[in-house]
Amino acid sequence: MAEPAKPLLIKRYASRRLYNTETSDYVTLEDIAGFVRAGRDVQIVDLKTGDDLTRQYLLQIVAEHESKGDSVLPTNVLTDLVRSYATNMQSVMPQFLAASFEMLRDGQSKMMEGFAGMKPPIAGMPGFDALRKQQEAFMKTMMAGMPGVSGMPGWGGSGPAPEAEEPAKDAPEDLAEIKRQLAELQQKLSKL
Repeated sequence: MAEPAKPLLIKRYASRRLYNTETSDYVTLEDIAGFVRAGRDVQIVDLKTGDDLTRQYLLQIVAEHESKGDSVLPTNVLTDLVRSYATNMQSVMPQFLAASFEMLRDGQSKMMEGFAGMKPPIAGMPGFDALRKQQEAFMKTMMAGMPGVSGMPGWGGSGPAPEAEEPAKDAPEDLAEIKRQLAELQQKLSKL
């Protein structure tokens, strides 16, 4: 059984500069965000005190992305997070959030398995390739930086993406059939 990779150790000097202990060079917050997006766990410690500063820096990365317009957290979710600090919800919030993200990753995996096992094969449906690309872009946005996502078949990782047949361009009856199949697909996706 393979041992999980150790977190990348980043040391913060008194000057507040961040030092990557693996590559022996200084890094920025954006570099750290890139490591996390690539699926790498990081640990940021204060060189002098040994204090773990990882949460502080990850929150700073989230705050910078949110302030730049890369909004993922709606205002009502942020409001609920703030409220959770003043209530007994603070004790259950970490487990709830971790479980929610785990369900999101698991749901993505099951959805792809469902696509592969559908009869007739969904990959042969006219318009599937465009739908797959749209769903892939959506999921990449939703899952950006989550470990394990890049290795999932059909999401830019290992395993080929299914090929779709090209619909006939001058057949209006095909459009009605595509719409019908898309409606069926949407119903099946909503059940997942």
